[in-house]
Amino acid sequence: MKKFIKKKYIVITAVFLFVGLLAFRPIDKYFEIAKSMELYAQVYREVNQNYVDDVSPSTVMKNGLDGMLKSLDPYTNYIPEDEIEDYRTQNTGQYGGIGVVSRTYKGKTIIVKYDKASPAYKAGLKIGDEIVEVDGINIQNKSTKEIDKIFKGQAGTKMSLMITRPGETTRKKFEVTRQNIKIQDVPYSGMLASEVGYIKLQGFTRTASKEVKDAFKKLKKEGMKKLVLDLRGNPGGLVIEAVNICNMFVGRGVEVVNTKGKVKDFNRGYKTMGEAMDLEIPVVLLLNGNSASASEIVAGFLQDSDRGIIIGQRSFGKGLVQIPRPLSYNSQVKITTAKYYIPSGRCIQAIDYSDHDAGALHDRMADSLKKPFKTKNGRTVYDGVGLDPDVPVKARKLALITTTLLEQGLIFDYVTAYVGKHKKIKPAKAFQLSNAEYQDFVQWLKGKQYSYTTKVEKSLKALVEKAKKEKTYSKIKAQIESVKKKMTASKAIDLTTFKAEIKQQLELEIVLRYYLEEGQIEATFERDKEVQEALKLFKNMARYRKLLAGK
Repeated sequence: MKKFIKKKYIVITAVFLFVGLLAFRPIDKYFEIAKSMELYAQVYREVNQNYVDDVSPSTVMKNGLDGMLKSLDPYTNYIPEDEIEDYRTQNTGQYGGIGVVSRTYKGKTIIVKYDKASPAYKAGLKIGDEIVEVDGINIQNKSTKEIDKIFKGQAGTKMSLMITRPGETTRKKFEVTRQNIKIQDVPYSGMLASEVGYIKLQGFTRTASKEVKDAFKKLKKEGMKKLVLDLRGNPGGLVIEAVNICNMFVGRGVEVVNTKGKVKDFNRGYKTMGEAMDLEIPVVLLLNGNSASASEIVAGFLQDSDRGIIIGQRSFGKGLVQIPRPLSYNSQVKITTAKYYIPSGRCIQAIDYSDHDAGALHDRMADSLKKPFKTKNGRTVYDGVGLDPDVPVKARKLALITTTLLEQGLIFDYVTAYVGKHKKIKPAKAFQLSNAEYQDFVQWLKGKQYSYTTKVEKSLKALVEKAKKEKTYSKIKAQIESVKKKMTASKAIDLTTFKAEIKQQLELEIVLRYYLEEGQIEATFERDKEVQEALKLFKNMARYRKLLAGK
């Protein structure tokens, strides 16, 4: 009986959710929605009563809701009660836990990252440790999501961890007390050159603007007169934090962004509320294809206002705004309610999701369809494709062998062994592997299994299959075999061909073990094309000013 009542309430909840949406629909849609609601309830009832196996009401309902929302856009989502905490963590950057980032590889849970303030670091855990048990529960072969829930909990509660450490034969037991962990929006700030400061911003939670301002003040005291703000890989977050960061470089009362949607009550303009921290400091913003949402608001505003220069690659192109709406049973639905527009009047949304037909393909806007807009100084900028950089830098793409060594954990495992043999290394900025040490890595790989298939090999395989179907394979067999041999020979020397980039990945992982994330960021500067381009531009301020003037 209780089970039936629970299922009934779930259905009723879904009905009220749909009915609530009626308020936002025109009258001529009422019958269509009511009809769909009735059919949905009937199908649910029939499946629940007659399906051959027992079904989970909550799972069936969530799948139904997810399917409905999936037809709209990727950002409109139903958030059930058991995922609310994860959603809050995204907005606040806070959670109760031990402060580790783990990776599940071949059924093993390995610690891959933490910082010095984390309970895990203070307790003596190390990157490379395999966590075997938590509070006596074996966690091998559990999913990353399951393990994440085990690690998280109320601050002050204790966890008993059983770990195995590479190079040691006996297991170790650690008692770790959970704390309130704050994911830093600014993991690093420092001086790139005598007058050039650098701030890495990786998120827009509720403390983002405060962290950027604190870093800015610190760098000013260290002599900063020019700023590089790194937004690469930043997926965005809270709009108000983006506005507050823009306010650092422009005065009070300036509109940074405005939102427009179907429901007029949700439309609003966001203006700066305080005094600027520095109206004159030259600013360079680093962007790439994973810079989105609030990142694009900051970069787009400063570009439209001719207050900063963008270096890097075209940004992601997310010009949509979501708001959470509360539902019953402590759940929520996050709905795309508007598009946002930056000062030039452009919306940088790159994909049109207005076609809600099932199976509709949503392509990015073609460059030929871009509309021109003007910045404050009259520079031409475009909508609908993300943000184009003022100074383009070609994106670096790792070779297939390098990504294979990273994805299959071979670089990680070798570095774990390396750390066991070296108590210390040179400072992060100065550390480099010797050629002899790289050859040691090559020798170590000989006893390991790894494989990868190139695009050419995939094309050859497809060609062979097609030729056999058409019965023409015998005519081209000799040529195919010749190309295969050449590809095999080429792959055999990939470790030499791509030595420089493989070596760099090894160095970055080694630096992480000794100097954590701050050291790893510092170690990239010398070979970071975008950072070096920013330093080059700051040495030529005449060019910087010409770019802002559109000359």
